[in-house]
Amino acid sequence: MDWFDRLSHFGALDGAAVAILVLTWFASSLIIEHPPASRPSVTRLMQQYRREWMQHFVTREPRIFDSQIVGSLRQSTAFFASATMIAIGGIFALLGNTEQLRGVAGDLTDGVPPLVVWEMKLLLPLLFAANAFLKFVWSNRLFGYCSVMMGAVPNDNSALAYGRAAKAAEINIFAARSYNRGLRSVYFGIASAAWLLGDASLIVAALVALTVILRREFASQSRAILLEVEPKG
Repeated sequence: MDWFDRLSHFGALDGAAVAILVLTWFASSLIIEHPPASRPSVTRLMQQYRREWMQHFVTREPRIFDSQIVGSLRQSTAFFASATMIAIGGIFALLGNTEQLRGVAGDLTDGVPPLVVWEMKLLLPLLFAANAFLKFVWSNRLFGYCSVMMGAVPNDNSALAYGRAAKAAEINIFAARSYNRGLRSVYFGIASAAWLLGDASLIVAALVALTVILRREFASQSRAILLEVEPKG
């Protein structure tokens, strides 16, 4: 069976549902990483805190506190990378046992599509899980680069020290960006599993995932705290 025969089992609404999922996924990153200046996202607000962190790092003694923070960030990326690997393995296991999956999903949907339909639908969360894994691994690597650059910052207030600290801050920001992209892939990967219940379910799940992500970036209590005016020291 070629790809044309496989795709013939899906209707136009299935294609529209997948397109909506992908578009909302891309739109979430675009809106969060490039928000309007009048309404910054939590991600954008945290970038400034990361830069200030590296500036204070130059004069902090001892610096073990900063190394512990970077270590905890790397542990988070490693945890999610391991979790996505397990998810990928689980999806491959389902691909090898789609008959049982069809029996379970058949109780929740009308009709019993052929096995190839379930296999195609499982490829979508697999792709999201694979993308999330790559993002988390790269984020872990970048946090490692950041820790090395922090170790290369001299113990003085020289221009060299602040210059290297600024570079470490930008690498830290890139690492966080990759980490957040991985998390968004997890969100939409979970949403993509709704396709097993039908095209309409996939559309609803994609919109719900987008709403949850944007709310946490633009209308959460944590964002309100970050925007609170701080006393000038």
